[in-house]
Amino acid sequence: MTTTYRTSRRNFLKTGATIGGVLVAPAFSARVFAETVKDGQTIITAAHWGPLAVVVKDGKIQSSAPAIEDLGDNPLQTVVADQVYNKVRITQPMIRKGFLDNLDNITQPDGKRGDDAFVPVSWERAYDIIEQQLRRIYASYGSQSIFAGSYGWRSAGVLHKAYTLMQRFLNLAGGYVGHLGDYSTGAAQVILPHVLGTLEVYEQQTSWEVVLDESKVVVLWGMNLYNSSQIAWSASDGQARLYLKKLKERPDIKVLNIDPTWTETADFLGKDRCEWIPTNPSSDVPLMLAICHELIRQNRHDTEFLKKYTVGYDAVRAYVFGDKDGMPKTPEWAAPITGVPAEKIRELARLFHENRTMIMAGWGIQRQHHGEQVHWMIVTLCAILGQIGLPGGGFGFSYHYSNGGAPTRRSGILPNIGNTPAQAGSGTDWLESGASKLAIPVARIADALHNPGGEYAYNGQTRNYPHIRMIWWCGGNPYHHHQDLNRLRAGWQKPEIIIVNEPYWTATAKHADIVLPATTSYERNDLTMTGDYSNMHIVPMKKLVEPQGEAKNDYDIFHDLAKRFGVDAAYSEGKTEMQWLKSFYDEAQQSARQQRIAMPLFQQFWEENKVYENPRDPKADRYVRYADYREDPILNPLGTPSGKIELYSKTIEAMHYDDCLPHASWLPPVEYLGNAPAEYPLQLVTPHSHYRLHSQLNQTSLREQYAVADREPLWIHPEDAAARGIQTGDLVRVYNGRGQVLAGAVISERIKKNIVALHEGAWYDPADGSPNALCKNGCGNVLAIDRGTSRLAQGNTGYTAVVNVEKYMGDAPTLTAFTPPKMAEI
Repeated sequence: MTTTYRTSRRNFLKTGATIGGVLVAPAFSARVFAETVKDGQTIITAAHWGPLAVVVKDGKIQSSAPAIEDLGDNPLQTVVADQVYNKVRITQPMIRKGFLDNLDNITQPDGKRGDDAFVPVSWERAYDIIEQQLRRIYASYGSQSIFAGSYGWRSAGVLHKAYTLMQRFLNLAGGYVGHLGDYSTGAAQVILPHVLGTLEVYEQQTSWEVVLDESKVVVLWGMNLYNSSQIAWSASDGQARLYLKKLKERPDIKVLNIDPTWTETADFLGKDRCEWIPTNPSSDVPLMLAICHELIRQNRHDTEFLKKYTVGYDAVRAYVFGDKDGMPKTPEWAAPITGVPAEKIRELARLFHENRTMIMAGWGIQRQHHGEQVHWMIVTLCAILGQIGLPGGGFGFSYHYSNGGAPTRRSGILPNIGNTPAQAGSGTDWLESGASKLAIPVARIADALHNPGGEYAYNGQTRNYPHIRMIWWCGGNPYHHHQDLNRLRAGWQKPEIIIVNEPYWTATAKHADIVLPATTSYERNDLTMTGDYSNMHIVPMKKLVEPQGEAKNDYDIFHDLAKRFGVDAAYSEGKTEMQWLKSFYDEAQQSARQQRIAMPLFQQFWEENKVYENPRDPKADRYVRYADYREDPILNPLGTPSGKIELYSKTIEAMHYDDCLPHASWLPPVEYLGNAPAEYPLQLVTPHSHYRLHSQLNQTSLREQYAVADREPLWIHPEDAAARGIQTGDLVRVYNGRGQVLAGAVISERIKKNIVALHEGAWYDPADGSPNALCKNGCGNVLAIDRGTSRLAQGNTGYTAVVNVEKYMGDAPTLTAFTPPKMAEI
């Protein structure tokens, strides 16, 4: 039977290329290894932060460096050895002592997760307990009681994807509850299909080549390209930094940084090339509404574009001018909300109108209460400007992610293993069972745990949460990416059993009942491509060293369990690791051949140990997003009910949501500077770090380059610090009604007054098991509110938090985030 491949949320971006051309010579940077190759064997692999050349000697990793041209400082590429050899590696199966002692009364959890010792066991003992409990839960409660919507960044490879492999096994074993959407773009990916007929946030952008040739104004709106372009869902192609360098060298293009912080991107461009417009967090919609008001008032809106390509402008105009609410959205109205002077707002309106303007927007600005409104408002503003579909004009929601805008190459595309395998003669009927159709919005896991059976709204539907009795988490760290971790921690005590596959003792692993040690991507073989949009390279991810301790590949873990459930033939489809990789490569090669692109046979590709570069496509170099729609909206309609850009959505109108109106609107968030109480007068933002991918790599030596007072650094404005008697280097407590964390103060004018920044990704490190335990390592999501963006999307609200800061006067508690848990006496 032919394998059915189901793509992940981001792999659907890899579309076919045009016919013509041949494969160019492989790109392989010998310069990088001139000093290291003599000391050992150089092996090519890859991670989210790009293709890597790793020197291995006597079976040990010595060093790592970029395997393609180094286009900028990417510290993430230097710490492969730290990832493999680390004191927080899990090297054998572990079972929490309280759980092991309570096996006869497992339906009554002991409430000790995260504050208990662990017992080492054999793989067979761990498998026995998992099989017994999984069969019991299926028989007693059904598949709707097992949450395996495990979420995270997974491996960069096409085979060893932890949560996909887990779901593949559970689909065969009996089913599970999955997840809807993601934490990255939870609000945007629900609202934008109503507005544009597509997810949009995961689409290719107007080519950087076009932007550099045609744009006169580039707006970095809540977007930090320099940091986020270090990584990709597959492997970074490194191109965004190159284009950023070219932008820096173009003084004829005006660049704006609209953000509460002077970002690393702005710093790279320099003050002479980038103007900072510091804004208050959560105020993007009022700023854009005021710009729209000024454009319309000055008759600078594009009436022809609005008439031909959009629906609902009249309703938007009435709202902007306050026809119903009596509140015209003028620059004077917006100034106190945004912190941007009214005259500057008028200047922005003139600037955008008089110049071809590309608004490059980040995703963080929609991770807030009512986050749906932000990206909808950006589309509305760009429609009023009338530049959508013009070369260098309009908007782009993915320039900062996976090097969006780097032109798509001509290539064969590597498929990937799916979570819905072929039956392979197993006789199972999982395809017909419908066992895995139930899913909840990804950011509502704590809600589901606290409110089993509870009713909630989602995108026009009324749904009910399942009663979760079992959680299986692989390839992710909810104790980083979820909000209000104290609330999650309380809900996490309720299921009967929690299993985690992990290489490291993260907080998620420490809060599990059964912990299965998984390999890192450097201890197995795989394949990947670079650039989720560019498809620039094909990279062998070669096994560097043997697994540490008793760690196993997730593929093998679930294959072992599949044997116990009699579904191993369907799970593996009769293939070994290398046979899977050859089948993926052969499929890509066949697609390339149809396009007249030469690729070597798999054996040659694998043995050559090189990164292969796919040929350029001149048409892709000139790609303009929405150009086809602008040229002929009749022949190229959008996927909306009207076929046009919906500035007003009748579909959303019919949902009757008061927290998501039928047009982009200013709906004040439940917490922001405009309503902050006296006890919490500061607004917290949690931008991406230059030294991590979310929580990945927080345990490596990179931490030495940024930790302050041995904690996560907190940016604070000089006036806010002075008012609290805080100096750079001080240990500070950041707190609100939801929680408290310790951080190291960094006094800086790179952040706006009344705002503090705590970079996301610090490993959660509670001081004890109490409900309001102090996080000793500075995990910002302890402080964020845990509620849906609205009833439409139920996205996450990680940017919604007001806090206070004080100098910590007690003895600094010992950091334990990077220390394994206690081991019980055997």
